Amino acid sequence: MSDDVTAEDGGAIPHWYSPDGDGITIVDGEDATVYDDAGNAYLDFLSQLYCVNAGHSNETILDAIDDQARTVPYVSSAKHNDTRSALAGALTDVAPANLTDVFFSVTGSEANEAAIQIARKVQDAPKVLTRWQSYHGGTYGAGALTGDPSTRSTLERYAATTGSGKFLPPLPECFDGATGEALAEKAANHVEYVLRNEGTDSVAAIVMEPVAGTSGAYTAPPGYFERLRAICDDHDVLLISDEVIAGFGRCGDWFGIQTEGVKPDMITFAKGVTSAYVPLAGVIVDEAVAAEVRAADHDLGQTFAGHPVACAAGLAALEAYDDGLIENGVEVGAYLEERLKAVADRHDAIRECRGRGMLWSLVFEDPETGEPFFDPLSEAEGENPVAAVRQEAEDHGVLFGSGRPDVQVIVSPPLCVTREEVDQAVDALDAAIETVFAETAAPADD
Repeated sequence: MSDDVTAEDGGAIPHWYSPDGDGITIVDGEDATVYDDAGNAYLDFLSQLYCVNAGHSNETILDAIDDQARTVPYVSSAKHNDTRSALAGALTDVAPANLTDVFFSVTGSEANEAAIQIARKVQDAPKVLTRWQSYHGGTYGAGALTGDPSTRSTLERYAATTGSGKFLPPLPECFDGATGEALAEKAANHVEYVLRNEGTDSVAAIVMEPVAGTSGAYTAPPGYFERLRAICDDHDVLLISDEVIAGFGRCGDWFGIQTEGVKPDMITFAKGVTSAYVPLAGVIVDEAVAAEVRAADHDLGQTFAGHPVACAAGLAALEAYDDGLIENGVEVGAYLEERLKAVADRHDAIRECRGRGMLWSLVFEDPETGEPFFDPLSEAEGENPVAAVRQEAEDHGVLFGSGRPDVQVIVSPPLCVTREEVDQAVDALDAAIETVFAETAAPADD
């Protein structure tokens, strides 16, 4: 960057860029707190992008990065490397027992693309089924999987995404208000109907998050995943669990699907595998899938997949998670749930509090109409009070996330967060809701 160009008028273009955006400039971080260039502190209750699971200053991870960089900083992804192999073994040790091999990638989008490439090859079938109201990435292949309309419309403005079908998520509003076992049965029956309608021989896999990420932190009703596993087995379709956000303690276990007691055929991962200190992603596959891949050439790869420095960070992150971080996430996550549900009970503007572990969403709607205060999927312009809530909280030192669609506040702190920090953050959120919706309800000046 030239001397006369500043961060405000040139240089790096942010992702999810908007010309109206005026984001803070983060220059430092420690545990669950980040600091901007003016010295202001913010509790990071979105873990940046739901990925800094170990917090911003974990010495175990930082030391491992330094040691590996001084040993051998890069090894081709077409060669073997001791650190890479060690991480593959460590990942399969904590994954469901049927998963035995790892194919590394760089980002979550690319991990999901790798998974569907493998699934299509192994199954000799072209289609993959995913949910509406889902997010699996922003590249063309992963974008085809994504059920978020804003992402798909952006990608498809100049080129179509293909090769996927969509089914409805297991949400009460999609199935006549059903809940519990009734919702599980209706939603699973719907998946099987879509699968049959697409033609079971043409479908390679079903991909879904065990707990939704940016699409709203919604969980499945009890019995849904068991039924889904049975449907996949009956029709010889692979079940892929997208753990890019849900993995590495975020939802209360090593992987979110383990909280459902179901064994998938593949897990995709990224983000928390290194606590986002270094980019790394991949696919953990079961023994049968691995054998199929190893039996023939696989002429696809990425230069930086399984980067040794990233793998060293991953090994250290797994050590940190096992050394009390996941346990703390479970304990403090229960307290976070309690506090958030109390906030939801206090505000009529909150329709629902949903989530698991350290991944939660507060969903807002107008209690008089049952509709969003502002619907970004159908309204091009207008004031969104949910965005105003997040801004008000940021102004008071707490960062929260936005969901897809933006009718919700996502709450997703690092696993190292304390109960005191939960109190501070939730109190700020409570006050922000009170401020914004008091202004919304106030009569206009004459």
